Amino acid sequence: MKEHLTDENITPTSDSGDEVKKDFKGLLGSVRKFLSDLLEIRSNTDAAATKESIIADIPFKGHTSWILVCSIFIASVGLNANSTAVVIGAMLISPLMGPILGMGMSLAINDIDTLRRSLKNFAVMVVLSVITAFLFFYLFPLRDESSELLARTKPDIRDVLIAFFGGLALVIARAKKGTIASVIFGVAIATALMPPLCTVGFGLAIGKPWYAAGAMYLFTINTIFIGLATFLIIKFLRFPMVRYANSQRRRFIARVASIVGILVMIPAGFTFYQVFQESLFKKQAQEFLKDTIEVYQFDASGRYVDNLTQIEYNDGKTPLIELVCMGDELIPENVINTWRTQKSQYSRLKDAELHIIQGGKDDSEEKFNYVSELYEKNKAELLNKDEQIRLLEEEVANLTKNMGKQIPFSNISQEAKANYEDIAGLSFSYQLQTDFNKLDTIPVFEVKWKEGIRNNEKQAEFKKLLAWLKLRLQDTTLVVKEVD
Repeated sequence: MKEHLTDENITPTSDSGDEVKKDFKGLLGSVRKFLSDLLEIRSNTDAAATKESIIADIPFKGHTSWILVCSIFIASVGLNANSTAVVIGAMLISPLMGPILGMGMSLAINDIDTLRRSLKNFAVMVVLSVITAFLFFYLFPLRDESSELLARTKPDIRDVLIAFFGGLALVIARAKKGTIASVIFGVAIATALMPPLCTVGFGLAIGKPWYAAGAMYLFTINTIFIGLATFLIIKFLRFPMVRYANSQRRRFIARVASIVGILVMIPAGFTFYQVFQESLFKKQAQEFLKDTIEVYQFDASGRYVDNLTQIEYNDGKTPLIELVCMGDELIPENVINTWRTQKSQYSRLKDAELHIIQGGKDDSEEKFNYVSELYEKNKAELLNKDEQIRLLEEEVANLTKNMGKQIPFSNISQEAKANYEDIAGLSFSYQLQTDFNKLDTIPVFEVKWKEGIRNNEKQAEFKKLLAWLKLRLQDTTLVVKEVD
């Protein structure tokens, strides 16, 4: 039996499709509203109070200058002692952010007077910080190059991102009604403006200007990107522009502010591009090392020292990848040539030089000696001080003892031949001897007599020879043996 289709048993689809579209639009609207409520910050911004608080933090005199000097001293001590906790404490009390926020805000709202005041206080702040750090490290007797100091001599992509997003968080927190103090403290720690200035003073104090230059570069990057973040947020929040009665002056100031803003953004963009390229180069270099030297199997005593590997981007110059291997086993030339071929397969490593320092083969003897000394130093640090002192005392005692027992055998043999004409031969060696309580090194002479000498004469000559050797060498422990 066949069933006939009629209009009554056809299910309508147009109404259901409209309902789905309506529900979907409603969902999108709900998501949009949720995101707007979640991320919208303009409605809860107090522009006037924010501007007033930023301007109030710009002046750098009186109490603020003393707070900066104290924080610089604390940071310098922390960096010198390699103490992260002390450095964090110094950053919490540091007033460095004020003039930087002032510069970013004044550029955003065309406030030339605030910009001028911010620049002046910023310059005073930097000079005072560097002088304070210089005096500390110049006069303080302990000036070790700690890891905390050396970490502030060369920026990378992470420093740029930390400065930018830290600046964003700081300005957003300052703009909120009821400032979030914990955010301000966190940004003060994250952006780390204080340690690079201390490292500038350290580099100048120890006569290494390249340290100072690298640290100042890092400080400049932090400053630029914090100021840039401030500029962008103030623009986004639509802070009111400063109005001037003279329209010509207003246009001039707006033009100056725009030019200064562009000039700040150009080095910021260039710096970001530069450190980004360096980070990509180092990433490929690490991948290359992972695929080559890290999987290479040494057959004997050789080993790869990964913590001494150097990866240098050398912007504008030839990049360098330098590997260090310890031990007597040398990596074959065909393996090294294969690695160089593999290196060329990485787009950013094609022009990089691959150097391999390995035992006795590298032409840089100074580098190899440095590596050996560093390795021994690191190994010695595993021992405690008492153990080191004990080992050194034993070594000195052994050296002193052995130095006292050095035998001038050439002179002794010539004198023996002149004094005892019946001697046919004389030999000498050291013999280890122990009574299971201590170990001694005994000098032993072996004498061979000429044939035909009578026993009584031989015995008399033997006693004379023994007495003469003990007196000549001032050593009563030496032994003389007779050989056939």
